Amino acid sequence: MLMFLIALAVIYLLPGPDMILLLQTGARHGRALALSTALGLGIARACHVLLAAVGLATLFKTAPWTFDGVRLLGAAYLLWLGVRMLKPGMLTTLQLSTGPTLEPALTWTSALRRGVLTNLLNPKALLFCSVLLPQFINSQAGAVGAQFLGLGVVLVAVGLMFDSLYAVTGAWLGQWLNSSPRAQRVQQWLFGSLLIGFALRLAFVQQA
Repeated sequence: MLMFLIALAVIYLLPGPDMILLLQTGARHGRALALSTALGLGIARACHVLLAAVGLATLFKTAPWTFDGVRLLGAAYLLWLGVRMLKPGMLTTLQLSTGPTLEPALTWTSALRRGVLTNLLNPKALLFCSVLLPQFINSQAGAVGAQFLGLGVVLVAVGLMFDSLYAVTGAWLGQWLNSSPRAQRVQQWLFGSLLIGFALRLAFVQQA
């Protein structure tokens, strides 16, 4: 279990679209909506664990077109998010006295949905679950299904812990950016460009 936790920590500390989305949501929309996004990411990871358990990763291996379809759909979604962040006037000015100004279009349900879709449409996340979890299952230690479920719960819980940290960090970053309009614009372009970069990488990556 210790080795499993270390492996998860290494994975969750690596920069990726999930982390960027959480930091951007926290910085521009506040802690509550960022935590809603984190919850959406947790739901998506639970779905990935379930899908890995029923063998969808095997389908990706035997029918590469299914992997490519999900990959391109995920890339298109990340590209759409990144472009929205770069649109002039998309982000409103933060007001320190009242907290981050919420965009009318972003509610807790839409923030939750963004988290679910960002992770669920990333086939690499499913392959990660299907490759990592079996490495820590011992067929001699009891029911394999129960072990898979237990490790999946730990994977989701640890992910929520890291994602909550990133959400809170993003909210703190938003308060700091409030005093500098130039820093807000840099943050807007940085996060938007990173998501577009992740979209392009996902679009042109080859199945392992």
